[in-house]
Amino acid sequence: MAPRLAVASRHVRAHFLNRELGILEFQRRVLAQAEDEGVPLLERLRFLCIVSSNLDEFFEIRVSGLKEQIEMGLPGSGPDGMTPRETFAQVSKVAHELVERQYRLLNEALLPALERARIRFLRRSELTEAQRAWVRDYFFREMLPVLTPIGLDPAHPFPRVFNKSLNFAVELEGRDAFGRDARAAIVQVPRILPRVIRVPAELVDEGEIHFVFLTSILHSHVDELFAGMKALGCYQFRVTRNSELFVEEEDVKDLRLALQGELPQRHFGDAVRLEVADDCSADMTEFLLRQFGLEAADLYRVNGPVNLVRLMAVPDSVRREDLLYRPFGPGFPAEFAERPSDIFAVIRGRDVLMHHPFQSFAPIVNFVEQAAADPNVVAIKQTVYRTGTDSVLMEGLIKAARNGKEVTAVVELKARFDEEANINWAARLEEAGAHVVYGVVGHKTHAKMLMVVRREDGRLRRYVHLGTGNYHPRTARLYTDFSLLTADEHLCADTNEVFTQLTSLGRGGKLRHIWQSPFTLHANVLAAIRNETRLAQEGKPGRIIAKMNALLEPEIIEALYAASGAGAKIDLIVRGVCALRPGVPELSENIKVRSIVGRFLEHHRVFYFRNDDRHDVYLSSADWMDRNFFRRIELCFPVLDKALKRRVIKEGLDAYLADNVRAWEMRPDGSYARCQPGRRAPQDAQQLLLVLLAGSKDVA
Repeated sequence: MAPRLAVASRHVRAHFLNRELGILEFQRRVLAQAEDEGVPLLERLRFLCIVSSNLDEFFEIRVSGLKEQIEMGLPGSGPDGMTPRETFAQVSKVAHELVERQYRLLNEALLPALERARIRFLRRSELTEAQRAWVRDYFFREMLPVLTPIGLDPAHPFPRVFNKSLNFAVELEGRDAFGRDARAAIVQVPRILPRVIRVPAELVDEGEIHFVFLTSILHSHVDELFAGMKALGCYQFRVTRNSELFVEEEDVKDLRLALQGELPQRHFGDAVRLEVADDCSADMTEFLLRQFGLEAADLYRVNGPVNLVRLMAVPDSVRREDLLYRPFGPGFPAEFAERPSDIFAVIRGRDVLMHHPFQSFAPIVNFVEQAAADPNVVAIKQTVYRTGTDSVLMEGLIKAARNGKEVTAVVELKARFDEEANINWAARLEEAGAHVVYGVVGHKTHAKMLMVVRREDGRLRRYVHLGTGNYHPRTARLYTDFSLLTADEHLCADTNEVFTQLTSLGRGGKLRHIWQSPFTLHANVLAAIRNETRLAQEGKPGRIIAKMNALLEPEIIEALYAASGAGAKIDLIVRGVCALRPGVPELSENIKVRSIVGRFLEHHRVFYFRNDDRHDVYLSSADWMDRNFFRRIELCFPVLDKALKRRVIKEGLDAYLADNVRAWEMRPDGSYARCQPGRRAPQDAQQLLLVLLAGSKDVA
């Protein structure tokens, strides 16, 4: 199916909010976590880093796309009707405000608070003699051997600067050993060097933790790189580049080889943003902008490290429990505690629902490991989107293949920023004898499904795992997701049919329960919304509750407006960007939108339709976006067991609708207001679920 593009003229522009501005609005909500004094101090620093990481990807993908559209003179394709140039102007304004707010928070709140907690970031002027000697030794021992200063002259043109790498522009005076009158040089800092270095314990007072920025060390010793010359200025800078990979899948014979050839070019795409130290001279700033082909709007002057993401090393290395979220042990589903040695017997008896990270991801790992070792298992099939560089699940598949099982892995090679890891896993799986396929040309395989085929009593029986999240044990401790383990024959048959579509050719069969992109998901979601509209028009209670990461697809939004107009009550829990305007008179009076931002990243997709008291509940890998409906392989599967259905509603919807601590209510103009308990008892959905499912008593 060909990709579908939103056509602005088909929709009323005033009904929609801009996607890029919605993404930045989400960053405001994340930054508010860093500003919240009720959040543990080192976690506040972590949230500050997360905002920077999110902004990096935003510039690499979204802003780079806007710049390409502007350069090519393309009109806007979004239903909001804004042109790329108009969008870029607004994005630049908001992004500059966000970055300024970040650094003000760092310098005026977080660093002073850390110092009061005896965690200090030392300036050069604050070093003791012993610390100064240690810094000097560190420079000569760890830094100088790997630094390559490049003087700029006709024989040494401006070097290729890696995407998001740390660099220094140095203004010089004097003549070098060859009599050259150099005026400037570039020092590129290898990624292997840490950006924040902890001062040895013996050089600080007991109970103190001191750090030194790598930038401070280089500033102190930059003259050592240019013997006989004087450094007049030394300025850190970082350039962000277009990181979208482009491979014409239909024109390549081997997608894996094509991507391997394309990956190195990601480091050298077109520049889209320049970050410089706020003391960088005007001449050097203009020089750098010219070198990268950027304008003043692309310049971000910062009062601190140009890459705040690297400060993530601090909360990761400082084990101060009083400054971190309290640890918890995820709950283990009672069903598996009863018969831990036979996971198949448990699943045969009943469907098992798990709610991560409040409940352990271990049963899914055990599912694969038991299947790999079980002599009765004949085949394992799994989709792989994001799984990490160190994955027990992938090792389990490799073991299964070596044990003679028929292992099929549908590996999505174009999972953004995980391409290299997936390429490596694909190679290892093939070496072990597994069948590795890369999905369908033109469609990313984003569905989360795992099937085990086992011989029992002379016949083959299937067991299936379906989920809303990735097969990634690390993110399973950080993201909220639902998992379902089932032996239901109809769900297993549907899952098998989707695997057949992905690995074979020909027309796919009809699915009984599962809605699938790009075929039936969009139509079925529309039909479910329109059914609630019809029920409301008939005077019955129309009710929709949907939780997702993003809501952008215009036909879905228009259908929700129509349902609201008919009197259906609609609650949308959208973590990130939402193009729908809630609470607009005569348009969306019955629609409320809220976003939850807390300790864990809200990631599950849950869709509830009252359906004349049938209470339909679906879990999905898909957000309500064009790409998920039309350009990806996605699954949306029903929760059939009534008890599990009630659990999903209670844990995945009701808890979040009651939240008045981490929730933000969306206004019609796209801005958000944070909910306050007021006289009501505080309700924190994530903390409630930690207590309910993980058994934690005090997890603030």
